[in-house]
Amino acid sequence: MQHLLDDYRVGAAVATDLVNSAPEVMVRSGDLLPDPAALARFLADRDLLGPTAPTAADVDAVHALRRTLRALLAEPDPERFSALTTAAGGVELARGPAGRWEWLVRARPGASIAEELALLTGTALLSVLRTLGPDRFRHCASPTCDGMFVDTSRAGRRRYCVPEVCGNRVNVANHRARRRAAGVAPGA
Repeated sequence: MQHLLDDYRVGAAVATDLVNSAPEVMVRSGDLLPDPAALARFLADRDLLGPTAPTAADVDAVHALRRTLRALLAEPDPERFSALTTAAGGVELARGPAGRWEWLVRARPGASIAEELALLTGTALLSVLRTLGPDRFRHCASPTCDGMFVDTSRAGRRRYCVPEVCGNRVNVANHRARRRAAGVAPGA
């Protein structure tokens, strides 16, 4: 597997999704990656599923990576990111599809699923840190969510880990509170 060093959005999105799959975030549904089949679906949904099916050991290693990523999003320290890039097999400069030169990092042969994910997310988070700064690593603004995310938006104003879920819940709660304050009966 290889990753573009200049395109951090994919790796940042995977880091966000992975962190938010934890049971402490998904309190109602529990761990979203409880077994090898769930991990395989997670990887397939992001076009990251390789030729080897995940095992229980892979699930355990990905859970450990998830905890590491959560700690790094909470406190982005560049020195601690190096642990995520140990699966790197090398960096190279190659021509991309548009003919432009692009930096690529390749995983070393035999890297595990967790090491591949660590390399993808680690290089992306280092790029976000360098390009956009540490203030782009955030906690969800919803008072009922413990999620975290990496804001790679151009404007840098993202507030929710899953805007269409957490943002919608906050907007609905605010709407209902305004209606109650105005004396409007529920369902009216």
